[in-house]
Amino acid sequence: MEEFDISLFTFHSRPPRWEKEGTMISHSTVKGYAAMVKGGQLEPFTYPSPELGELEIRVSVTHCGLCYTDIQGIDDYYKITTFPFVPGHEIVGLISEVGRAVSDLKMGDRVGIGWQGRSCNHCEWCLREEEQLCLDIADMGTWNPYGGFSSSVIVDHRFAYRLPGPMSSEDAAVLMCAGVSVFSPLRFYRTHAPQKIGIVGVGGLGHLAIQYAHALGYEVTAISSTADKRDQALAFGADHFLYSGEQENLYQKQYDLDLLLCTVHDRLNWVPLMDTLKKKGRFILVGFPTLEFNTTDLVAHQLSFTGSFLGSRSTMREMLAFSQANNIKPLLEIMPLSQVVAAIQKVKDNKARYRVVLVNDLDPA
Repeated sequence: MEEFDISLFTFHSRPPRWEKEGTMISHSTVKGYAAMVKGGQLEPFTYPSPELGELEIRVSVTHCGLCYTDIQGIDDYYKITTFPFVPGHEIVGLISEVGRAVSDLKMGDRVGIGWQGRSCNHCEWCLREEEQLCLDIADMGTWNPYGGFSSSVIVDHRFAYRLPGPMSSEDAAVLMCAGVSVFSPLRFYRTHAPQKIGIVGVGGLGHLAIQYAHALGYEVTAISSTADKRDQALAFGADHFLYSGEQENLYQKQYDLDLLLCTVHDRLNWVPLMDTLKKKGRFILVGFPTLEFNTTDLVAHQLSFTGSFLGSRSTMREMLAFSQANNIKPLLEIMPLSQVVAAIQKVKDNKARYRVVLVNDLDPA
């Protein structure tokens, strides 16, 4: 996908605006796609541009990844969505306005933005620089008030990240959420001793997790309910592949793995998966599957279940640098933002291989 040429853009300090090939785009209104009600199909939506705070930046969106949590947001799965809801939190764009107190970023910078667009800055977790655990995290999403399926967004400048120069915008968009979500626990639980890890799911998150785990030195087993993903999983860097559709395959790894990283949202057959873990093994969830199992083995084998949510700002920067240094890239399908409804259906039908990135083709508001 060809990059946007920054030389085509002219930036102005006041009034906030930008031009592309002579076309003026005003920030008085924003165009996007919104679900007007819970579970509703996205439709064109124009809204007044939010005012810019002194610590905020306005970013003209060029690319936005489609994440499964966008679909869950439309369905109000987490019980935190307000409508109209403009999804989109895997954003790449160009800064078109900066707040008065922003000094580390400037107009024209290309930045990436993930799920989190701000934090409270005063709870114990923010003070520890683990802002992803902010006690007010439900109100801190990039999509609040409106997300990246639009012509522009505003975020706290501390949650916008300059991108490595050679990294393409479409690749970077996916890494801003999917990338950091799997990199963070893989990096955190990595030890100097050799480790064996199982990646459950070879999909939007899993195919990136395999690449990161391989680059971090794990012995990687990809575990999938789709047998024909074997060759791709091995190409991504997996050392082994297990088809979980036949339960006896999982017994090949009984008491063998140090870690399991679950990247899926579907119901799983938990007992044979848990049996692949060594005693004192750790099961890490980055997806949101339903947990249904007998706790006997959990206790008897001293297993640990833990969740991992996004990553800190320092982890985000480390992830971007690590991705560039190790040539870690998502496998993408590129679609125009105007086809967002079709893109969502493709993800719902499990036909995306493996991530969809929407290129902004909106007309000026």
